[in-house]
Amino acid sequence: MKKFNFKLENIEQYFVELLSGRRNGKFDRMLLGVLFVASRFYRAGNQFRIWMYDRRVIRNRAIGCLVVSIGNLSCGGTGKTPVVEVFAKSLSAHGRKVAILSRGYRSKQRSFFFRLAHLFDKQKLELPPKVVSDGRNLLMESDYAGDEPYMLASNLANVAVLVDKDRVKSGLYAIENFGTDVLILDDGFQYLMLKPHINIVLVDSTAPFGNGHVLPRGILREPIKNIRRADYIFLTKSDGSPRLRHLKRFIRTHNSRAEIIECCHKPQYLEKVYERGEREELSFLKGAKVAAISAIACPQSFEDFLTGLGADLVVRSSFADHHRYTQQEIIDFINMAKQAGASFIVTTEKDAVRIPKLDRCDVPLYFLRVQIDILSGQENFDQCISRICFL
Repeated sequence: MKKFNFKLENIEQYFVELLSGRRNGKFDRMLLGVLFVASRFYRAGNQFRIWMYDRRVIRNRAIGCLVVSIGNLSCGGTGKTPVVEVFAKSLSAHGRKVAILSRGYRSKQRSFFFRLAHLFDKQKLELPPKVVSDGRNLLMESDYAGDEPYMLASNLANVAVLVDKDRVKSGLYAIENFGTDVLILDDGFQYLMLKPHINIVLVDSTAPFGNGHVLPRGILREPIKNIRRADYIFLTKSDGSPRLRHLKRFIRTHNSRAEIIECCHKPQYLEKVYERGEREELSFLKGAKVAAISAIACPQSFEDFLTGLGADLVVRSSFADHHRYTQQEIIDFINMAKQAGASFIVTTEKDAVRIPKLDRCDVPLYFLRVQIDILSGQENFDQCISRICFL
């Protein structure tokens, strides 16, 4: 199974390089042509699906609870999880009972024996959603929960986190069992079965729409023009530079009504992976020889954080997004870090939940805690929270 996953990651990495223009061989160019034709069919099918929902041929569900959808047009890399976290914290602080609904990308299925026992339970006709957190207790490990749901459940008190591909089902479960009055759809922009009251779309300001093509020729899940469905647009990874005026003007050609909010991912501190609660200030990085390891969509942005904080990156290693590390991979990287003279290793918070426990760790291993910082549009964000709270 691990060998199969490794092959899939190699294929995924190849396509990332292909779509970003880093491969330009004869076969690569031929394949791009095939992918372009396929993307035309994908685009047409996607638009037809949206048209079916718009015309009420397929009806979405309203389940008697306020639904906030947070998602994006592109595949990964927009920094969605910290935005979901800040919304959940803000709404919970305003007295709302919040539940986050996730599909649990690449999470493990429940065990065969669990499913078999449930099959013969006459009182339950379908499997309940996976409850990662009930708002009080963390109930599931990261491999079964998925990286992002586990990370959210670890950082959020008084917020339930549920995982199921059928988010109508998980939403009804949260309402019935946890008294939820606000549902946050994590990665919900393309999930049309559950009717949202507010649509929030994230756009990575450093690489807004990739090459402009939809899957499989590009990274877009649907055409850029569909950003017109958004009520609020978050420009993530913003540096507040004037060049964003051009991006805003472009967005306005497709959506003239949405409020635009600029935000960045701001490093907070370092925390030990194996001894949670042991933290170091960011100044700990200044002048230090550091080894960086990550398996995220945009490893460069993580590495730039470290160098920007004064770290000397003597070793760096990146894997395919959502890669689940083996013990041997971590041991090998620790040995590389030792040989290069690294004082410690730093990874991302999302990676930290996928790193297996080691009996011996010769080089200290930390993750970088990052939170959302709103650069402009704070009044729009506050208005959005108030709008949700008083709907």
